[in-house]
Amino acid sequence: MAGLELCSNASMSCSDRLPDRALSVRQPWAWAIIHAGKDIENRSWQSLKHMGDPLGRVALHASQGITQREYDEAAHFMGRAGVTCPPAKTLARGAIIGAVTIAEIVNDHASPWFMGPRGLLLRNPEICEPIPVAGALGLFEWGSRRIVTMPAPAAWMLKRQAQTQDPQGTLF
Repeated sequence: MAGLELCSNASMSCSDRLPDRALSVRQPWAWAIIHAGKDIENRSWQSLKHMGDPLGRVALHASQGITQREYDEAAHFMGRAGVTCPPAKTLARGAIIGAVTIAEIVNDHASPWFMGPRGLLLRNPEICEPIPVAGALGLFEWGSRRIVTMPAPAAWMLKRQAQTQDPQGTLF
């Protein structure tokens, strides 16, 4: 996808280029922000209240948690939008996977990714090699939250084949 840059500068590690604040997003939505043009991160008013000022550049954290149902619903949504979601077992979890700019908070938007009630309008996604980090709700300082390894795929992920597009809506 155009506009993505891999942290590959030999003189600077990816973590040196990332903002101190991070936003945790469940997979496969975090993948879609970096790789599939997801330009809105939907949030409730309640969750935004506890974020402080979210505007500006933030690291993007892929949270550890993902259920089979969450994955299936997200993959179905993406398939209807023409995006093939990668297999769950291949998605980085419990890690910083890139950075994005939160440009605005919107109450409505024409983006197909907007589901409301509020949305963080995202710009300029940048990918990096996953950096294992324990997440937190809302925005958080991630530097002191590093962990040794990312979680292994759950049993249900290992049994699944690649999720395919389902434009007819036959998944549910």
